[in-house]
Amino acid sequence: MHIILNHSSMVPIYEQLMEQIKSEIIQSVLKEGEVLPSVRTLAGELRISALTVKKAYDKLEEEGFVTTVHGKGTYVTASDKQLASEARRLAVEEDFDKAIDRAVAIGMNKEEILEVVKLILDEK
Repeated sequence: MHIILNHSSMVPIYEQLMEQIKSEIIQSVLKEGEVLPSVRTLAGELRISALTVKKAYDKLEEEGFVTTVHGKGTYVTASDKQLASEARRLAVEEDFDKAIDRAVAIGMNKEEILEVVKLILDEK
């Protein structure tokens, strides 16, 4: 697991941690059944409070990405295909939204944007 936290960001540390772990689960970097580092271990590695890691793990559990077994650890939840598929689709939508915003900012219209998308798809 590769986590990079930005302490000067306006985004709270627990949210940054949560989003990066969630991203690794969605991208299958972290696999179903894989154990996450303990709260204390991860807190020590990242030099943050154990309470911050605990909060991130709790939120991930609320969203169904992990499950915690008391005394055993926190595991990537048995993959809910619908949840994972929806999360991947939303990530792609966000990427498209950013690309469309850039295209509109340089003056492209709907037809030009669609043509670029079609060209890219035809190359795949």
